[in-house]
Amino acid sequence: MPAEKKPWAGRFCEATAASVERFTSSLHYDRRLYRCDIEGSVAHATMLADCGIIAKKEAAKIIRGLKAILGDMEKGKFVFDPIDEDIHMAIEKELIRRIGDTGGKLHTARSRNDQIALDMRLYLRHEVDNISAKLVGLQKQLVAMARREIKTVMPGYTHMQKAQPVLLAHYLMAFAEMFQRDQERLSDCRKRINVLPLGAAALAGTGLPIDRRRTSELLNFPAVSANSMDTVADRDYIAEFNFVASLCMAHLSRFCEDLILWSSDEFRFVEFSDAYTTGSSIMPQKKNPDVAELIRGKTARVYGDLMAILTLLKGLPMTYNRDLQEDKEPLFDAVDTLNDCLAIFTEMLAHTSFHADRMYDAAGGGFSTATDIAEYLVKKGVPFRQAHEITGGIVAYCIKHKKNLDDLIVEEFQSFYAGFDEKIEDAIKLSNSVSARRHRGGTSPSAVGERIREFEKFLAKK
Repeated sequence: MPAEKKPWAGRFCEATAASVERFTSSLHYDRRLYRCDIEGSVAHATMLADCGIIAKKEAAKIIRGLKAILGDMEKGKFVFDPIDEDIHMAIEKELIRRIGDTGGKLHTARSRNDQIALDMRLYLRHEVDNISAKLVGLQKQLVAMARREIKTVMPGYTHMQKAQPVLLAHYLMAFAEMFQRDQERLSDCRKRINVLPLGAAALAGTGLPIDRRRTSELLNFPAVSANSMDTVADRDYIAEFNFVASLCMAHLSRFCEDLILWSSDEFRFVEFSDAYTTGSSIMPQKKNPDVAELIRGKTARVYGDLMAILTLLKGLPMTYNRDLQEDKEPLFDAVDTLNDCLAIFTEMLAHTSFHADRMYDAAGGGFSTATDIAEYLVKKGVPFRQAHEITGGIVAYCIKHKKNLDDLIVEEFQSFYAGFDEKIEDAIKLSNSVSARRHRGGTSPSAVGERIREFEKFLAKK
């Protein structure tokens, strides 16, 4: 059986080796771009007709053919031929088979170089919107939980040592803030994704009278790329997205790290639903936080995807090089992993409960209100460094005598500084310690409640 004729066959005297066909094919992973490829081709055909480069009837025939192919693909009726190099060739070949030579006019004034750049931008624009919606869902979950837990006091940690009491709601809202920065980075990244590359052709543009503004209108791109060479070489937006995805995964991983630790018997701060945990094949008592652990583990994959893109780009000469075929799998993997992790984490969190009593008891340990003693002294005019030293001496006294701060009577405090009075007993109460931090960004119920209300108003518009 003769080898299938390639679109570039005119220059070649030998057929492509079968081993090269296999090695160079990207169809097995870039076929997911079929919707984007057809959407771009419909717009391109429309523009060609509007500019008089092809006839209106020809454009209409091409568009009908493309939509029929799309319908078959959506229904799973389209049979991909492994011999086809990529999704572009698969669709173009099928279009020509269905409508004849008119199908060969679709590729007028474009190259696969700007075609794939378009497909990737359309795909990533759509996925950024999907991920953004998932982030909104997670933020809404966090804000709702924070509102429910507005009275729950827990220990705050630095260096994994008990530091000061905080509200659980404050902790949850900290992650709402992190994911908001992820949202903002996504939004900013989308601006650079949302630029039309079609019209750059192979690298120099085309001598045919195309109208790139018309194409941008059809495809909803607010901007048109300004340099044809840069257009086909540019994969910055993929590297940028993978960086944003990496940061978002880092935030998920940090959250999971805390929850995994807190679910241990040593902490017992949280309880995962049975539906979002697994057991042991040998130890009957085990309830393992496997979902949270896998999210933490999958963070490494997305970091690897980022590094793959950066390494791919670092030594490429201008303009398009076949190396860029390797940009897709790291992007697709980052997109899929982040989408999956955001979805399952939000589900898991909705079915996670907190042990408020256990958290409150833990918050009272580790001399967590020692800073409140120092600030009590500052209010009495004691320089902070002196107040810090006095308080450190009180903590050392408690350690030596195996006492907690709230075990001390006023006279014991006065042995370190004569200005102590009965009000010190109120100052070191957990509830008062938390409530005292009323400034914006603080952990008091009033400050946290204000931020919750701000987030609720903001998210209601999403």
